[in-house]
Amino acid sequence: MTQKDLQIKQLLDKEVLNRNSSSELSYDKPDPLLVAKRFDDEYKILLCALFAYGKASLIVKFLDSLNFDLLNEKEEVIKKELSDYYYRFQNGMDIIKIFQTFRNMKQEISLNEVFQRSYNQNQSILEALDSLINIIYDYANYNSQGFKFLVSSPLKRDSKNCIKLIGNAPYKRWFMYLRWMIRNDELDLGLWSNIDKRDLILPLDTHTFNVSKNIGLLSRKTYDLKSAVLITQKLREFDINDPIKYDFALYRIGQEKLV
Repeated sequence: MTQKDLQIKQLLDKEVLNRNSSSELSYDKPDPLLVAKRFDDEYKILLCALFAYGKASLIVKFLDSLNFDLLNEKEEVIKKELSDYYYRFQNGMDIIKIFQTFRNMKQEISLNEVFQRSYNQNQSILEALDSLINIIYDYANYNSQGFKFLVSSPLKRDSKNCIKLIGNAPYKRWFMYLRWMIRNDELDLGLWSNIDKRDLILPLDTHTFNVSKNIGLLSRKTYDLKSAVLITQKLREFDINDPIKYDFALYRIGQEKLV
């Protein structure tokens, strides 16, 4: 490890130690995980992750306004209760449809089992993620610009049907969800026990992207899946068994403009 890499590791290790505390999640330091930690339901937690775009305080405000127990109600009840809701790129029908879709999926399948099956077959977080996204569209039988933004598109593939790194978005909200579900510490929930956390990919947002460039984790200038994978590979040099433990620290460093 170079002297520069050692300095980066020391900085990040210190931040991880300081940040790995429930006190990091409060209305003074808003984060969607503040709401997600109230639940042990993989579908409710996924809703928290998918709506987690925009200003953190407004995300938490919107999540606080939702009745997540609607996932246990009939479709007509969901439609009635959510008809006046909207959130940035999602109109009322988009929000109704995601609740109805998850309600129907919840009665029949486990997200963990779908993910686990593909992960075991391919040993690939990306293939397993693609399986989850595709099955949501299968159940939804609905598409709109707002719904597509919320759920994300299936991952783009090359001529050999391999998932492309260049040309795909970073899938930040999905990788954040996987971090929540697979890692287990004072912040993350650890509800999925059969996926190796060493395989996780960094949930790359604009904060972590800029911080990673500023401190020397990344020299690439394109905000995409390739950059998320490259930073993850670098973080594995710091901790091969748990590289994404650095994600929350990187995010807070950027959010608080510490570098």
